[in-house]
Amino acid sequence: MIKTSRRAVLAGAAAAASLPRFAIAQGREKVRIGVPTKTYWPTIVCETAIRQKLFEKAGVDAELTIYRGGAEGFEAIAAGAADLILNSSSSVAAGIKKGVNVKCVANGSNGYYGWYLVVKPDSKVQKVEELAGKKVGITSAGSGSDILALWTVNARKVEFTRVPLGGGGLVPNLLSGNIDATVLYSPLTYKVMQAKQARPLIDYGAEVPPHSTASWIATDKIIKERPQALQKALNAIYGGVAFLQADKNREQAVKIIAEIDEIPDPIAAAELDGNIKKLSKDGHFEKEWMVRALEMAQMIGMKDLAPVDQMYVDTFKPVPTPA
Repeated sequence: MIKTSRRAVLAGAAAAASLPRFAIAQGREKVRIGVPTKTYWPTIVCETAIRQKLFEKAGVDAELTIYRGGAEGFEAIAAGAADLILNSSSSVAAGIKKGVNVKCVANGSNGYYGWYLVVKPDSKVQKVEELAGKKVGITSAGSGSDILALWTVNARKVEFTRVPLGGGGLVPNLLSGNIDATVLYSPLTYKVMQAKQARPLIDYGAEVPPHSTASWIATDKIIKERPQALQKALNAIYGGVAFLQADKNREQAVKIIAEIDEIPDPIAAAELDGNIKKLSKDGHFEKEWMVRALEMAQMIGMKDLAPVDQMYVDTFKPVPTPA
């Protein structure tokens, strides 16, 4: 596990120094938050909340940990090392059946925004059906890219070979001709398309029916024992979303995305418009979105899943903390 912890309270250390220590301890409870990887929207949202001191304003001490992937983050919350993580909504249904006591508490995203099926610009493939019998890159079995590849097989009635290459292997293998197409995620999609290294065949954010692709997931322990602290943390997180989505903050938002993802401003702007501006503003759930999330999970062979009603609670309604 890579622990890259950040404490929102540190930014206010100077102001806090003048206050009695017991008052600080009483005022802010710690919430341990985990995100799947550095260059992914939940990291940008949480880092924004930290930089804008939204956790402090909400009244919570947030410790942010960046993991090496969604699986590692889920292992952390299962082991009691995190209170709140961002992961696929369907992971909760699988976890419950294995004794992991967690729930989705706020909807993060309702689509695979910024995800595309792409080919090389000079590829002879002009439509998805022409991928029959060819090789399509994915990161790994059971991943988001695998889910979308299998959705393509089912929705477009086309059979192709899925080739697991890891995140770093998708573009090199596409450009070298080792694969014929690949499922890519943002901001990598915007990078290769702006560089004219890839041409889109499917915009998954537009074509896949709306469903809860990712949620903020909390332990039953914090839900039952510290609901107010959890609510405050969610308020700050959705305050980060609101800050990034506000037109008045566009220039600053682009700079934050560019810095965290280590990408040029034009690609960061595309990530803002194509992905982050489409994130859930209030964490609202609809049952049909969760049902569809389970259907997508079953598509990749996930079995023994908890029923939808056990996956989420709608008692936490994030009220974005203003910057």
